[in-house]
Amino acid sequence: MLQTQIQNRLTDLFEQRQKPLLSLFYTAGYPRLGDTLPILKAIERAGADFVEIGMPYSDPLADGATIQASSVQALDNGMTLDLLFEQLAEMRREVSLPVVLMGYYNPVLQYGVERFLTACAEVGVDGLILPDLPLAEYEAEWQPRYEAHGLCNIMLVTPRTPESRIRRIDAATSGFLYAVSSASTTGSKQLSGVSDYLEGLAAMELQNPIMTGFNVRDRESFRAATGHTRGAIVGSAFVRLLGEYGVDADRIETFVAGLKSSTL
Repeated sequence: MLQTQIQNRLTDLFEQRQKPLLSLFYTAGYPRLGDTLPILKAIERAGADFVEIGMPYSDPLADGATIQASSVQALDNGMTLDLLFEQLAEMRREVSLPVVLMGYYNPVLQYGVERFLTACAEVGVDGLILPDLPLAEYEAEWQPRYEAHGLCNIMLVTPRTPESRIRRIDAATSGFLYAVSSASTTGSKQLSGVSDYLEGLAAMELQNPIMTGFNVRDRESFRAATGHTRGAIVGSAFVRLLGEYGVDADRIETFVAGLKSSTL
């Protein structure tokens, strides 16, 4: 099935801004249950380009220790999908930057796919990343539902993904293609070979812009990651900052400025 062109805040961002883009990831309901929206507003004020909000799950296989711990804490705090949508219900009165939800397939199935997609559209979510959503299932069942709700489907590729599958994933993706920089979990410090991998992806001239994530944590790794992509996603390093300082707007602003300073 051909991908219908989605037009929302996320696709507008990639059409209108060319310089390296920065996305921050954090876990909803962490470090405190009520921090989800305050962190989002602080990120926008700090100058990040878009946000990924993690939906905490008890078995986050793609996440490293830092994000796993934040998910456990958020669940212990009482975070649920219903509560997340309640917290985001008024976000578009104060927040204009694109918002992507990232999580896992099982909680969405339990919540109800149509109910979940409807709630995303109602609160103003722009895209979804479900790393364990099977590609064939998305193509057969989910794609028309995403498109009906104006939601981008963001899929992942790794250095081990064959070219033929990368092109199939690219065809099923909207918004951007998420290039995992290694086959490890989030938070790993291994960055060897990343440049060649990202250069190879860029040379494929895919239909979607490429963002890279996993292991981007400071100015140097952000600069390296964005050499062949439209931008990078920082997760574990930002979650550690929140775990240490909470919703500290000044520290968040300093963190963002430190990442982007070499690319402005």
